[in-house]
Amino acid sequence: MPAPPDLLALDQIELTAFMREIGEPAYRGRQLFEWMHEKGARSFDAMTNLPLALRQRLGAEAQIGRLEETSRQTATDGTIKTLLRLPSGRAVEAVLIPDVDEETGRARRLTACVSSQVGCAMGCTFCATGRMGFQENLTAGQIAAQAQHLDALAHETYGRGLSNVVYMGMGEPLQNMSAVTKSVGLIRDGLGLAPRRVTVSTVGLARRIREVADGQASGAIPGFRLAVSLHAPTDAQRSAIMPVNRSEKTDLGALRDAIRHYWNLTGERVTYEYCVFAGQNDTDEDARNLAAVTRWAPSKVNLIVYNPVQGTGFTSPPEAELDRFIRALVREEVRVTVRRSRGQDIDAACGQLATREAA
Repeated sequence: MPAPPDLLALDQIELTAFMREIGEPAYRGRQLFEWMHEKGARSFDAMTNLPLALRQRLGAEAQIGRLEETSRQTATDGTIKTLLRLPSGRAVEAVLIPDVDEETGRARRLTACVSSQVGCAMGCTFCATGRMGFQENLTAGQIAAQAQHLDALAHETYGRGLSNVVYMGMGEPLQNMSAVTKSVGLIRDGLGLAPRRVTVSTVGLARRIREVADGQASGAIPGFRLAVSLHAPTDAQRSAIMPVNRSEKTDLGALRDAIRHYWNLTGERVTYEYCVFAGQNDTDEDARNLAAVTRWAPSKVNLIVYNPVQGTGFTSPPEAELDRFIRALVREEVRVTVRRSRGQDIDAACGQLATREAA
């Protein structure tokens, strides 16, 4: 017997069509969306402006695909990592990252880091998630449910909702592109976030980046910011640590052409994410090569202080070496920011997400 439809995965147009199909007025679709995505309702019983008979029918014929939280950890810096169980029995990790003003104790920014897959097929040698291999794509509703869960947690912990959502958890988002782009619309509409408040990160799937550009330019794909996990500035270096770079369809040449296409169609800057590995991608020559990449199209670089993953052999550079590398980039007129480790003590930082409990 097939599972009942997950209404959480439907956008407003689809919910309106669903309600019409079961003989209900079109405006009921908007009411459903408000309850699920704006008010975070976890059951049809909570939807008090729907007739009782309709709530009972929905309970029997449909579902709200919530994810079950099975564990929660809080880091010393306030970062909260949650383990969320999927209907398949597998699990994903989602992380709430606070940026707290040390003087007032108030959260200036609250970011949800969501997963798009269980595991990942990309096999980047420095990443814990890549060691899991690919296990399952998440639906748009399951991705949106993570953001809703963390939004509720943000209200509970900090008295305010999410300010940003980043697709930088488990998985390669553009390998699950239809669900990811649809979930962006669900999250943005439900939480009232502007395009600049949502960032989707990719290892650099050139064809998919072109599709994002085409879709955003036509309005078929909702707006979001694009981040590219670069981590090395030459093909030789990048291929050694990121298998995706070993094909001419996804190497730096293909990525360059895709980035230029993205810029030409959307006019939006790309952010290059660059984990700094001691002695491997942090020389002055690396800085010059990285600067050359940033000149493909308007962009900026987000340097990431590497978070240790046991058994990878990668380490972060000493602070003095990191400062030297930053100065070298500044001399090359690169727009650069530094992202410090958050949630490292609970394995919630960039590159550390991996579910030991997953099937």
